[in-house]
Amino acid sequence: MPTVLRAAVIGLGSMGANHARVLSDTPGVELAGVADPDPERVQKAVGGRPVAGFAGVAELLAETRPDFVSIVVPTGLHESVALQAIEAGAHVLVEKPIAATLDAAARLARAAEKRGVILTVGHIERFNPAIRELKARLDAGQGGRVIQVRARRVGPFPHRIRDVGVIHDLAPHDIDIMRYLLAADVERVFAEARRHINTANEDLFAGSLRFAGGAMGLLDINWLTPMKERSLTVLCEKGMFVADYAAQSLVFYENYAAAAREGAIASVTEGPMTRYPIANREPLRVELEAFRDAILAGGPAPVSAADGMAALAIAEALVQSSREDRPIAVAPILAEA
Repeated sequence: MPTVLRAAVIGLGSMGANHARVLSDTPGVELAGVADPDPERVQKAVGGRPVAGFAGVAELLAETRPDFVSIVVPTGLHESVALQAIEAGAHVLVEKPIAATLDAAARLARAAEKRGVILTVGHIERFNPAIRELKARLDAGQGGRVIQVRARRVGPFPHRIRDVGVIHDLAPHDIDIMRYLLAADVERVFAEARRHINTANEDLFAGSLRFAGGAMGLLDINWLTPMKERSLTVLCEKGMFVADYAAQSLVFYENYAAAAREGAIASVTEGPMTRYPIANREPLRVELEAFRDAILAGGPAPVSAADGMAALAIAEALVQSSREDRPIAVAPILAEA
């Protein structure tokens, strides 16, 4: 394995351009090439650096022979582009959702396993320093048993998004984070969704998730709010954590009378509030460094294909629930899928 990994980025929209920016100055990585059918995007991403620019995927893979590739194209193209990169022997980071369908995601996972390359999914919020701090504190048992996790992810309509609705575009962030924090699978979902802007897909939804073990997940997500909010609360027996994704902040509100009797909370009383110091870092940079390190170590993937498929399966169940107006059971995703 080379000490400096050759990287490439395919797809140079707003997120892809950020991948190119971060990879261009990541230690241990050489940004070898970028590709996008829009020549202006390619020129801007190259930006005078010694980076090759291409209009097509095949040309980029053949001429730069990257060790790994960030795939940041529309969801409907994830499978075809990722399969080309995998066949070329490159490790692949594909932005969430992993693919347009579960069948497509399973084909990607099988192809990566057969070729012996790492396939990871860009669930970027796992790499937010506030979420990492929250995960460490939950794992240490600071809050006790988790009762409920509630996510609010709202903001203005992104006119660049037309191929999917808000459930597939935004909900996988918080679905994945809830699974990550709880280390538990979702058993059942229920959702209400609406369309208010004249598009083919929903732009507002509220959903509930029932986790194995009994914890409840609540999702409040829309593209109709004139200010952005990205927040997460984790209600536990001993208090409540409040995380702000954008501010990278974490606060704990202690339940001052949390002593349990016979497995139940004895009382709930307002207690001290503690704000934890968080060393802020760009989550995308943390994510790409983790992918680099996984490649050098020979795995595992920072976020597995099975994790990406689980988030997609839950999102699809939420869409189905909103259309059929009933709870939907979610089958577990096996790691070997």
